[in-house]
Amino acid sequence: MIRVAAVGDVHLGPDSRGLLRPAFATVADLADLLLLAGDLTRHGTLEEAAVVGEEVGGLPVPVIAVLGNHDYDAGRPDEVTRILTSYGVQVLERTSTVVRVDGRLVGVAGTKGFGGGFAGRSGNEFGEPEMKAFIRHSRQCADGLRTALDRLAAEGCDLRIALTHFAPVPDTLAGEPPEIYPFLGSYLLAEAIDAGGADLAVHGHAHLGTERGLTASGVRVRNVAQPVIRRAFAVYRLRAPVS
Repeated sequence: MIRVAAVGDVHLGPDSRGLLRPAFATVADLADLLLLAGDLTRHGTLEEAAVVGEEVGGLPVPVIAVLGNHDYDAGRPDEVTRILTSYGVQVLERTSTVVRVDGRLVGVAGTKGFGGGFAGRSGNEFGEPEMKAFIRHSRQCADGLRTALDRLAAEGCDLRIALTHFAPVPDTLAGEPPEIYPFLGSYLLAEAIDAGGADLAVHGHAHLGTERGLTASGVRVRNVAQPVIRRAFAVYRLRAPVS
């Protein structure tokens, strides 16, 4: 059994230094890896990124993250990524990583993702350049996630996890105002997850949403935004196939 700890939307700043470290210090007793589903900072400043790094740096389990929209706000996502990396966090963007747990290969494919909406109520690449660019970015994120999942399959991973900030399904948005669903996620992410194959999909972003959902093909989706799970992190258990 592989144990996956996950949380998103912790929105750390200088005044929250040390807030989550005591809980994160227990993660090795409860899980085999820790996933961070974006919005780790409030405004994506370098000082905030360093606080995040201090909270999770040096943990005895792999820490894997994607950035969220808040982490882009200051326009310095590359520098935020470099700071988190310096603390040992693996930051994914349309990329993947593999960790070994009890002899099993666990692959994580990640992207921030983007909005656009869900089947029947979604945008498309039509009309103004701005609208085309919006949906094109969402599609590029989803395509990158699919490619990363395919890469994990080629590497022979026993389990695959899709890590995003934006939501791949509307199920986990229940509780949010329907009017903002297009800004909370995109069906394109779910299509990528189903096509590429995953055992679990984890996201954040929807503070008023619900924890559990499914893709069309039955992949478990979990919204781990901290206001939803209401704890430092949630733990999910995945059973690796018998070889």
